[in-house]
Amino acid sequence: MNLRRINDEVFIAAEPIVRLGSDEVVFIKRQAERSARKRARICAHKSIDDTLHEMIIAMAASSYIHPHRHVGTSESFHIIEGQVDVVMFDESGAVVDVIELGDARSGRRFYYRLDTSMFHTLLIRTDFLVVHEITNGPFDRGRTILAPFAPPESDHLAVRRYMNGVSGAVARHLEQNGRVG
Repeated sequence: MNLRRINDEVFIAAEPIVRLGSDEVVFIKRQAERSARKRARICAHKSIDDTLHEMIIAMAASSYIHPHRHVGTSESFHIIEGQVDVVMFDESGAVVDVIELGDARSGRRFYYRLDTSMFHTLLIRTDFLVVHEITNGPFDRGRTILAPFAPPESDHLAVRRYMNGVSGAVARHLEQNGRVG
């Protein structure tokens, strides 16, 4: 696959017919390992102005996805490799739902779609997570709202504390709802 490098985290598939397989999964995981934010993606769409965005994204367990919500867009994930809890929050930051996802071999559900504007983040349960994400474009950073109840990505100590708290809240939520994490 011929890829055009945008930066350490973003690569664009250059061919008119995009074909991705295990070699590209290995490649994108290596790129995620090397990147400062511990994630990387291959975009099947060619431009941020495209109306449909499809990406293969690799994230290390240590990657922090600031809780956020999307305005006027949908997103869906299909898990290729790994396990993740998609954590949904109310406006104050309380956990209101947990979507336990994993690849097809995991016994978990492997797909979800979110088409409402809810704060959410990822709690990655394996060393790496590889997902096929689809969302509508064009990309507009202003349509993503970062949760004010979560620390900024740059405050590593606060992020670690916060995510430990989220992990505990997820465990309590799952227990209260008769599910084991």
